Amino acid sequence: MAVPRTPLRLVAVAGLLALLLALLAGCTPHGSTPPAGGATGSAAAAALPVGSSTARLTVGGLGRDYRVYRPASLPARAPLVVMLHGGFGSAAEAERYYGWDHQASTAHFVVVYPDGLDHAWNTGGGCCGTPGRKGTDDVAFVSAVVSAVEQRVPVDPRRVYVTGISNGGMMAYRLACDTHLFAAVGADSATLLGACSDPAPLSVLHIHGTADHNIPYQGGQGQGAAHIDGPPVPDVVADWRATNRCSAPATTTSRPVTTSSAACPDGRAVELITVAGAGHQWPGSPDRPLIQRALGLDTPSKALDATSVFWTFFAAHPAP
Repeated sequence: MAVPRTPLRLVAVAGLLALLLALLAGCTPHGSTPPAGGATGSAAAAALPVGSSTARLTVGGLGRDYRVYRPASLPARAPLVVMLHGGFGSAAEAERYYGWDHQASTAHFVVVYPDGLDHAWNTGGGCCGTPGRKGTDDVAFVSAVVSAVEQRVPVDPRRVYVTGISNGGMMAYRLACDTHLFAAVGADSATLLGACSDPAPLSVLHIHGTADHNIPYQGGQGQGAAHIDGPPVPDVVADWRATNRCSAPATTTSRPVTTSSAACPDGRAVELITVAGAGHQWPGSPDRPLIQRALGLDTPSKALDATSVFWTFFAAHPAP
């Protein structure tokens, strides 16, 4: 796959980030039990409790945290969704803001929320923030989180998925490029940065607003703090179609949503959903202007519910 241009380094937005962290401190997702004590080492193998809990791993000499939500009812071998927060975000913000706990309770799967180092992910191409500068091995961290969760609850290895917004969506693509853990990837308001020389065949769903100024739909440098400079989103999706040897895509439009879907061998699919006029946001999430300003997000589109759309796509595309 093509190697996009390298973005500038992520810069701190100290005041807004401090305000965001204050707002999120102590937040517990609706319908979840309070977080349990963090697990380290052999304690991480303890049975995963129902509700929301926290745990810690040491990866590359760094203590790394993550949150897990386990609904009360699960199949004998449960699907697992990894949800990656965006830049300046956190695992707690992602759990509270994007509705994955509710979706997990309804559809009976486990969802895990890793925490990026200093609120960012090393996605390749020099991005982003502290992880991008220091070369933090976030691929190893997220891979270790998946393994740790699999030790605590029976997971179906054919139904492990990863999704994320912005820097988190870019990290989801990095995992798709550098691992073979996932059956499908879901990227929102994201792009692919850095080399992707040996990507795994997997299903892909990309959601993007055509008025996204942080990661422009038509490519080029964005206006956000990281000044992401990536390729056009249609080119990213076309590369995944080529990787998966897909057929030509079919396109349907129901204003303002346009869906381009390509069928691929072994039951895989690659889809692009664009929302005309939408900015840098997670469609269907609640409108919270103060938090959105802190995270560099726009008002969420109500044209679709991205969480439900991603899950429906995941559920339909297990690994062969």
